Amino acid sequence: MQQKIIIILIAAVALGTSGTAAWYFSNHRAVSADALTLYGNVDIRQVQLAFNGSERIAQMQAREGEPVKQGQLLATLDTVRLASNVDLQQAQLVSQQQVVARLEAGSRPEEILKAQADVDAARIAADNSTHSYQRLQALVLKHFVAQQQADDALAAADAAQARYHALQETLKLVQMGPRKEDIAAAKAMLNANKAALEVARKALADASLYAPDNGIIQERILEPGDMASPQRPVYTLALTDPIWVRAYVQGPDLGKLKPGMGAEVSTDSYPGKRYRAWVGYISPTAEFTPKSVETTEVRSSLVYQVRIFVCNPQDELRLGMPATVTIPLGQPPAPDASRCQNS
Repeated sequence: MQQKIIIILIAAVALGTSGTAAWYFSNHRAVSADALTLYGNVDIRQVQLAFNGSERIAQMQAREGEPVKQGQLLATLDTVRLASNVDLQQAQLVSQQQVVARLEAGSRPEEILKAQADVDAARIAADNSTHSYQRLQALVLKHFVAQQQADDALAAADAAQARYHALQETLKLVQMGPRKEDIAAAKAMLNANKAALEVARKALADASLYAPDNGIIQERILEPGDMASPQRPVYTLALTDPIWVRAYVQGPDLGKLKPGMGAEVSTDSYPGKRYRAWVGYISPTAEFTPKSVETTEVRSSLVYQVRIFVCNPQDELRLGMPATVTIPLGQPPAPDASRCQNS
């Protein structure tokens, strides 16, 4: 009698185990000759939006749950300091432009004429000093003046000659204009001023935060008055395009799928409604069954992740929503373009 009871218990356990396995595969994988059915969850991308600068937040334009369009203004920083820096860099750029223009223009005609007049005056002074020395030297020979006076006159004549030659060289420099190295250095400084102005303008532009793509504000993290920085997200943006269902397929069914194959997606939230979809990605590597669907019987099974991209024109699909994917087998892959048109 006891042996019969034990046999009945063993049979019940076996039936329960097979029932559990059957339940799992019926809920995560169903395949027929015509179609492959997968079960998964709706998945979307999330973006942490932050300012590319450090300053106090002045305004926050979007709220949680609000849909936003690509390029829409979401928040702004206090721009007083940033705008002043742009004005400063602009003024320094204009100043350096004038320096380069002056060097490239060279000496003005009036400067050359003045340098020539200085040379003429120095030549006359040198000639006069030389004649004075000669006259005094003649008087020294007749013992009319002391030798010291003649020596002083000679020194004055030599100094006048030296000044005359120096002004001649100055005239040459004025006529030649600035050195090419000075012009090159001034131009390099001008380029540095231009770069500094672009950096200042970029910092001012970064004081405005725009939506990188269409989506929904999932979380508003900071508020006006908070100190923003590149390391502190301001919003969490849930991108609504593309939306896909993340499902898993076992090795025996992997060969039945190809990227681009058409599919249909349905959910429990909208019974009877089907969404146009297609196989967009098949993982190149296997992984163990995810913990979210793991059971004792299948926890060591290897599966491949599949992403089925879904058209969501009425914005009805939500992150994490359970979904059923039906993929007709034997169909040729098709391009992804325009799949959601007229859906």
